Amino acid sequence: MASRLILVIGDLFIPDRAIDIPAKFKKLLTPGKIGQVLCLGNLTAPSVYSFLRNLAPDVQLVKGDYDLPLTSSNPAAPAGASAAPESGYAVTTALSKVVTHGSLRIGFTHADAIIPPGDPDALLIYARQMDVDVLCWGGTCRFEAYEMEGKFFVNPGSATGAVSWVDEGLGGMGGGEEGANDASEEDGNVPSFVLMDVQGDVLVLYVYQLRKDKEGNESVGVEKVSFRKGVAGG
Repeated sequence: MASRLILVIGDLFIPDRAIDIPAKFKKLLTPGKIGQVLCLGNLTAPSVYSFLRNLAPDVQLVKGDYDLPLTSSNPAAPAGASAAPESGYAVTTALSKVVTHGSLRIGFTHADAIIPPGDPDALLIYARQMDVDVLCWGGTCRFEAYEMEGKFFVNPGSATGAVSWVDEGLGGMGGGEEGANDASEEDGNVPSFVLMDVQGDVLVLYVYQLRKDKEGNESVGVEKVSFRKGVAGG
């Protein structure tokens, strides 16, 4: 039986702001467990695309603000040499897409055109324009999930814990909380991704976050959030 699980992931920034997806995440993300991948952009490395393609038969991409719309064709290789399979990938030019699971329309976008970044009212307007029940967005590199006016909003954060320019104080959120800013500059954001399981009008969201204790030991924490279409949130 095909898996119903949907992986929502984005803002990896490899190798620009992170070396790789954390090893503990890679142990969890293995082929055969995931039916579809929704990538919110900013892969920035062909190796990441190859990794996602190996996870699921259906990989849906939208363009991030740091994804260049290049083709997957590689520079001419010397005669007799074979091109490396990870040396290129086709970056979509689509800024948003919609998929349907059960009775839920799920929209996803990197949301770099939504101003201010992560603003709930702006996201609500965007979700209404897309006519979706669930909107997944990226760009802030921080996990969020909440209900608003009958719609469910999910930001999976950054799978590598990359720091967003928003955190750097370049015209966005993050400047108001000194402690949060300090943590972002020293340690980056908390690496995270989410899995969705949709059955009918119910979506169960599993949130995976890589945490460090005071001794620097890493562990993966998992939280569960549920959303039912047509039921107002508290």
